[in-house]
Amino acid sequence: MRKMLLALVAFFVMAGLVVAAEFTITKVDKDTVTVKDGDKEVTIKLTDKTKFTTTDGKGENSKEAKREDFDKRTAKIGKNGFKVEGKVEKEVFTEITWKTKGK
Repeated sequence: MRKMLLALVAFFVMAGLVVAAEFTITKVDKDTVTVKDGDKEVTIKLTDKTKFTTTDGKGENSKEAKREDFDKRTAKIGKNGFKVEGKVEKEVFTEITWKTKGK
């Protein structure tokens, strides 16, 4: 019984470390991204270990992307922001995925 309880506690602790969600990016600086979280804006860091991925318009057929691709796409952020999916661990993006236009 103790082992099962410890395993459950460990599971919930580990599950809480990485948060995957949909974000609206409003601003990108050199190593930080400002995202809209409800009515407030939050700053999240980017590192060399951040993984970038693109998908087609349907959210399928993922391809690995580079930081340069992300910078090029976010250079044109409009007033509505740029929607991405991402994983955040300790206020750092570990993964960012966005949809491209097309099939």
